[in-house]
Amino acid sequence: MATSTSSTRRRRGLAVPLLVLTLAGAGTVATAGTASAASTGSTRVADSGLDFRSAENGDRVDLTGGGGRTRKSDTKQKSTPTGPARYVVELAEEPVTTYTGGISGLARTRPAPGKRLEPHSAAAKAYRQHLGIQRSAVAEAAKVKVDQVFTTAFDGFSATLTPTQVDALKRDKRVRSVTASQAFSINQATPGAATPTPTATAAPTGAATAAVQTPAGSKPGSDTGAGIVIGVLDSGIWPDSPSFAKTMPAPAGWHGTCQTGWAFVVEHCNGKIVGARYFADTYLAATGGLPEGEFLSPRDMIGHGTHTASTAAGLPVEHVTISGRDFGSISGVAPDAQIAVYKVLWGGSGYDADIIAGIDAAVADGVQVLNYSIGKQLGDWEPNTPIGTAFLNATLAGVFVSASAGNDGFSGAISNAQPWVTTVGAAVTNVNEGTVQLGNGTKIVGASLDVLPGGQPRPLVFGEQAGNVEDGSAYCYGLDRAKVKDKVVACALDHPYDQVAEAKANGAAALVLFDPWGNFRVNSIYDFPVLYLNTKEQAGKLFNYLMRHPTDGTALVTSGGDGSSVPGVPSVADYSSTGPDKTHNGLMKPDLVAPGTDIIAAVSPPGNFGRQYDAYSGTSMAAPQVAGAAAILRAQHPDWSPGAVASALRTTATDTVGTDNPLAQGSGMLALDRADDPGLVIEPAAADLVAFGAAAQPDGRDLNLPSISLREYDGTKQVTLTRKLTNVGGKQETYQTSVTGLPGMQVNVSPKVVTVPPGKTATVTITLRRGSAPWDRYVTGAITWRSAAHQVRIPVAARPWGISPRIYDDNLEEFGRLVNGAYGWMEPGFTGKISGRSTGYTPVQWDSYSMPTVVNGGVFDPEALGVRAHTFTVPAGSAGIVVQTATDDPNANLDLWLYKGDKLVYQSAADWHSSERAWVFMPEAGTYTAYVFAQATGGPTVDYRLGHVILSRDGHYAPATLELPARVERGTTPSYKLRPNAPLEENVEYWAYTEFSINGEVVPGHLASTTQYFWE
Repeated sequence: MATSTSSTRRRRGLAVPLLVLTLAGAGTVATAGTASAASTGSTRVADSGLDFRSAENGDRVDLTGGGGRTRKSDTKQKSTPTGPARYVVELAEEPVTTYTGGISGLARTRPAPGKRLEPHSAAAKAYRQHLGIQRSAVAEAAKVKVDQVFTTAFDGFSATLTPTQVDALKRDKRVRSVTASQAFSINQATPGAATPTPTATAAPTGAATAAVQTPAGSKPGSDTGAGIVIGVLDSGIWPDSPSFAKTMPAPAGWHGTCQTGWAFVVEHCNGKIVGARYFADTYLAATGGLPEGEFLSPRDMIGHGTHTASTAAGLPVEHVTISGRDFGSISGVAPDAQIAVYKVLWGGSGYDADIIAGIDAAVADGVQVLNYSIGKQLGDWEPNTPIGTAFLNATLAGVFVSASAGNDGFSGAISNAQPWVTTVGAAVTNVNEGTVQLGNGTKIVGASLDVLPGGQPRPLVFGEQAGNVEDGSAYCYGLDRAKVKDKVVACALDHPYDQVAEAKANGAAALVLFDPWGNFRVNSIYDFPVLYLNTKEQAGKLFNYLMRHPTDGTALVTSGGDGSSVPGVPSVADYSSTGPDKTHNGLMKPDLVAPGTDIIAAVSPPGNFGRQYDAYSGTSMAAPQVAGAAAILRAQHPDWSPGAVASALRTTATDTVGTDNPLAQGSGMLALDRADDPGLVIEPAAADLVAFGAAAQPDGRDLNLPSISLREYDGTKQVTLTRKLTNVGGKQETYQTSVTGLPGMQVNVSPKVVTVPPGKTATVTITLRRGSAPWDRYVTGAITWRSAAHQVRIPVAARPWGISPRIYDDNLEEFGRLVNGAYGWMEPGFTGKISGRSTGYTPVQWDSYSMPTVVNGGVFDPEALGVRAHTFTVPAGSAGIVVQTATDDPNANLDLWLYKGDKLVYQSAADWHSSERAWVFMPEAGTYTAYVFAQATGGPTVDYRLGHVILSRDGHYAPATLELPARVERGTTPSYKLRPNAPLEENVEYWAYTEFSINGEVVPGHLASTTQYFWE
């Protein structure tokens, strides 16, 4: 995932793959909405900013301690303006989609339930005229020059405002909100549109990479989306692709247009592409011009919009070839649906005002489904954004919205988290593997979409040993042809297309890219045999083999594998952002997952090495799968609301492999074949969605959604919810209720048996109370209603808030659990009198060790040279384990890795010191192994100290007095102190465990230290 503001994960200068967007560039400035403006110049597309380099600086450091070559990122940070800036202004009156009447002489424009919006009716035209008069009055009062105007899905405008004008508008009662314009970008995890050098190749014949679900050759009908228009808010479309080469009549109710521009003429809107527009006003105002290679036109110059459009509704195409290799037949999910293009991204990024203009136009044009594969890096940070409001109003007008969840690969980073949007995560549905077998017999299974050489083992050489270290040979730059020709070359991951080009130019037989710090499992198709090893563990195995065999290493690189590179299929992709939704309490996001990895679909040749088709990965690719599925359901059930469609898709989804955690998979994997007949639907009322959208701190747990999420609930109290189940089938059915999972939670559903006639609704009451479930950690499960013909499942996730609210999932790393006893603090999730206790303080036990180091600047592997293992037995009932390292060697850099069995539970690897600490709060009983890794050294050996402490919840150590406030309030941050009853030994670090009680409930507290140099 990428945004206009770059992000860096920097480890000792080693760049890691992050998708970065460049907003700089020049182009002809014109108003989006005028068909005549177009940029001139070459059709070559420059680097669109999709860059697999570190964003802030791309310094490369030799992995074994040598120098590095510096390559600065192209991304420029933009400072916040103190003068005039671009804003989105929302006015207080309702837009056309939601106006219900009440103004004298102006009839209702909001459609009745089950009816389509009539955006160009006499009533709508009259109401727009009224909105225009009000808008002009507001603008005149604040002396504002209005730029873009929104009336259909959003009532407001965009404008460049001074601080004085902003203040004036905020004081105007006719104005609902004034929001500084923000940048958004594509949710794609693979390079996609990269430097357009023709260096890519195809995957092996038969590689399981087809991304779409509808087979080629399907006949037009409701099961192929006929009669439905999918609006695609993206980077435009490449109209010349065979995936769109069909003349079709415009469907009933279509009001759109074909906006021409550079290399885009009216004939390109052939009916399959039923309409096309572009929006760039705010982008141009904010950046001063278009990125190089972009043009004011609906034509897609990078490929992202073409890919999402063809995934959702591309025509069946046989014998798709990439670089001369046949990948077989593909088809969009809804191949007979029609596509309306709304180009709102330029070089992969865009601004909210332009996006809102696109939404406004799409709803006015008559789309029934919208796809939005756009988001923010690290997800949404605030509720009720202007884009969210526009999507709400679109939904209320009957438009289904599918949006990508984001590609940050960790929890609490969800984009597009509104309850009226179906937020889609990505799944791996085809395992495109490759295997490298090292000379010692070790097999490492990675990912590849290329033809790997196979045959006999070949010499294996590390790039650092085969080129100029100063040029970054560890990263495949500055290679010596004589040292790599006809060999398998292994290099650390940096910018893969550049690395491939270097290896290919120097005659290498194959390239193995490894990531020492771990990254996402994504593929690209190169013009060369490339195997990608994305995990730290894989990198360590390969790197340390290379260190042991600098001159006699061999490798056999073959296509295919044993399936071990993923948990199985389908499984949640490791890059897919997961819940909980940090923006709203009471919402579960993502809603579901869909195929999103190695998706082959149409692209634009200028941004994709001249290709017509390519493989992309990302939640960008998953969202259009759901958009296509929604188009099919809308064609089959034209009376279904967007909420009913969303419910049908979610309650019929199936568990993925490797997890049933709804924070990762939502309701599970899209199962379109089951969604047509869901039995029951659970959809929120329009009034409740409106109230949610207007709330300052919206909480969605009481919304009638097909899920239950309790992120921060008072675990001392019972939670009571209701859900309304509507029978959308043709006959009366009786449903039995069952609860699965949710260990330690007391869950009751009443009534347990419901009988629902067709078209009728049954209401059930659900109560949840914490029993023995852990505090401040999630428990998950599901509630299912089963009849003789149907199964309706909703996922449940609950986290009783004790003293640590957080917006992340559980991975044994606790936040806010380490404190200094002299000034500890808590964040209680309850209100009332509080008491507590402590185990008292016990000292850290330190021991001294020495070990050979061998490699300076290496990559961790448990069996590597320069690694020493230390085992600890953690008994049941432990409150925590803390392990620490220290050394007096100023040239050493130690890292600390803590495992339980073969599972990494904590990594401490700061690159500026050796004072590392790994810890686990409330650890599971068992054997833990701490690996001390000499990442950098000052000599052949290193002397170090290892300290550890294992605290029992029932321990009785050096007595200490816990001073607590008498009473606490939910959501506050009261402090407390833990004072030793007698002086402790000086210069010795001690730890204690604290525990609290509220209304008879025992709540785990903290691990408290006597040191004062940290907060965690």
